[in-house]
Amino acid sequence: MMRWLAIMVGAAGCYALKLAGHSLPARVLEGRRVRRVAALLPVVVLVSLTATQTFSTGHHLGVDARAGGLAAAVVAQVLRAPFLAVVVVGVAATALLRLLA
Repeated sequence: MMRWLAIMVGAAGCYALKLAGHSLPARVLEGRRVRRVAALLPVVVLVSLTATQTFSTGHHLGVDARAGGLAAAVVAQVLRAPFLAVVVVGVAATALLRLLA
């Protein structure tokens, strides 16, 4: 019963937040600060997901082969490699580090 209550409260909160966003006047959404924050939100979400998937296993934090793969992918990105090459470098580095460990 308590689980369903939590689900319903969460759903109502999400709906209220979305409704609040649609209820804002256009002049608020056209502000320079709002546009800057809205442009950065996808980057922040991607970074947080990447960090979570790289440095956590279940409820534990740690560094393993995934961190090495991420580091290799960052180096490839800094060297301006194409996106597919960045992914391949990251995957290959992770696989190699897992093989060696």
